[in-house]
Amino acid sequence: MAFGLAAMRGIVIPVFFAFILTLCVHPLRRWMQGRGVPRGAATGTTIAAVFALLAGFAAILFASLAQFSALLPQYAPELAQLGASITTLLESVGFGPEQTQAVLQGFTPGRLISFIGGVLGNITSIVGSLVVILTMLILMGVDGSRMPAVLTHLNYHRPDMVTAFNDFGRGVRRYMVATTVLGIAQGLFNWLLLTILQVPGALLWGLLSFICSFIPNIGYFIAIVPPLFFGFLTGGWPTVLAVIVFYGGINTVIQSIIQPKYVGNAVALSETITFASVLFWAVILGPVGAVLAVPLTLLSRTILLDSDPAIAWWRPLTGDKKTSRLSSSKRTMRFARAGRGGAPATRTLAAHRRHDMPSGECVSRVTARC
Repeated sequence: MAFGLAAMRGIVIPVFFAFILTLCVHPLRRWMQGRGVPRGAATGTTIAAVFALLAGFAAILFASLAQFSALLPQYAPELAQLGASITTLLESVGFGPEQTQAVLQGFTPGRLISFIGGVLGNITSIVGSLVVILTMLILMGVDGSRMPAVLTHLNYHRPDMVTAFNDFGRGVRRYMVATTVLGIAQGLFNWLLLTILQVPGALLWGLLSFICSFIPNIGYFIAIVPPLFFGFLTGGWPTVLAVIVFYGGINTVIQSIIQPKYVGNAVALSETITFASVLFWAVILGPVGAVLAVPLTLLSRTILLDSDPAIAWWRPLTGDKKTSRLSSSKRTMRFARAGRGGAPATRTLAAHRRHDMPSGECVSRVTARC
């Protein structure tokens, strides 16, 4: 299945992204309908608003990348000098001429622009993804009007599955809202700070920090590398030190203290599983998989664990502290009731066996008592 998802990542990513967006805007559409707005108008308005935000984000991304591409050739001498210094260092530790020459050729404006463009994706792929997302938003918005009837039908046959998917929707919405708000604040701060420090491509790196805020644990380390690199080209080590102190300090507080506090209750995933999920989905779906790692992992847990009560006891092992506390509380209450009522369940079972009661009747009475 994992290889199938990797082969179809061009379809899986925009479809799942549209699904997440549909979940996030569903309360807004329901609120509009509650205020008397017709269902079709409410659905169309929310879809248009979401797609306008996505299109605006893509436009800003391309504009900042174009500005960065125009500015980077101005630093060609600094890049060449930095490449020469690195090749000299590599030669001193034993690297051969071919390896050092390859490193030197990489420190050119054209190579760097190509690398960044490859990471962000070309225009054709992004436009194609936007078209798929828009189409899926429209179709999912139309199908969403029939979901209450579908959930009512499923609730009669599989109530645990309906409960699991309702919890998944609420958890994803809380996660996306909290992460988006903190990511916007983080991106605006980084953009302003890097502009003050005169680091080239400040808007692009602000957008990068916003995107990387959706990557738990390692997003910050990815976002800080380009500002450090280009800060060194423009201002040398003083600029690098300023980026580490101000940029690194504020972003560390946001991603290590503030974000886990508000996001942790929504996802209920352990830090180990969260980090492993980022690596797993990045391998399967590429860089976008790391961004969508938490919603994808929550969906997997919903399907594999939460929808089946027989194996739902595994959920605390994934990091759900609330469930483990609730289970511990139930066990405490059960033992307390057993103590007030007389002998515990195990002693009652032994007493029944001493009176030669049939085993089936014994078990049934003990179960009823517990």
